[in-house]
Amino acid sequence: MDAPAQTRSPSPTPYWKNGQMVGTADAVVSVFDHGLLYGDGCFEGLRFYGRRPFRLDRHLQRLRRSLRALAIDIPYSEDDLAQAVADCIDHSGQDQGYLRILVTRGEGDLGLNPANCRSPSVFILASPLALVSDEARQQGITLITSSIKRMVGSGLDPRVKTLNYLHSILARAEANAAKVDEAILLNQFGQVAECSAENLFIFDGTHLLTPPLQDGALGGITRETVMELAVAEGIPCREQSLTGYDLYNARECFLCGSGARLIPVRAIDGRTLATCPGDVYLRVSGAFQALIAKACG
Repeated sequence: MDAPAQTRSPSPTPYWKNGQMVGTADAVVSVFDHGLLYGDGCFEGLRFYGRRPFRLDRHLQRLRRSLRALAIDIPYSEDDLAQAVADCIDHSGQDQGYLRILVTRGEGDLGLNPANCRSPSVFILASPLALVSDEARQQGITLITSSIKRMVGSGLDPRVKTLNYLHSILARAEANAAKVDEAILLNQFGQVAECSAENLFIFDGTHLLTPPLQDGALGGITRETVMELAVAEGIPCREQSLTGYDLYNARECFLCGSGARLIPVRAIDGRTLATCPGDVYLRVSGAFQALIAKACG
């Protein structure tokens, strides 16, 4: 499990809602909010360490791009949101944890028409987070290929981190039923997109490979960081379309995401990989930890 978060006394107003800190009872949305009714909105999830948010600038930039793509205009600048994030961390009582920035189109009516939503709702919350056990990081996790298909980039652009995670939820339910840790989603052409909540990398013995965005992968901030660190470590890295054949024959596989960070994989669809955790994973994971220490230490 991730190292236990050091705590201070939490505030009675630990959430930020539409410009002010509020308590749990007021951190709510209307039943007519289109985020609740239709998944109409987007979000960002990021970690904080030493009470400092990691890669906040990149997350806020991606949020702005998502909002622009969805035609949602919020009355807060990136500086406003950065201050709100700092306030949430301060009120949380945690020295490290997870942040969620969530935007909905706002309250409307039961119709789909977004013009009937009067103003967007913006929430920020900070929470403790321990997604991955020490055992999983040391021994690796197991995956299956889900029957649920991810939409390719010609549909809803995967660069938009929307509130609609039903594909991922159904895929994770399949993983639960199969008694494995995670599920891989393919697109309708049989190409690997990503896992239910993480991007995927394999090492084929020569290159570190990850599916391109047009195959349905989210443009993850951690994915982007891993690619940068691999290059800095002298590890050849590129985007490439992958199939089950590539996964089964990979020397290494690992997942990455803001919440989970990096996680090695030991088996896919019952096939044990050559190494876990592998040398490439250990090098990149070590570089990632060093980056966190430098940015937030």
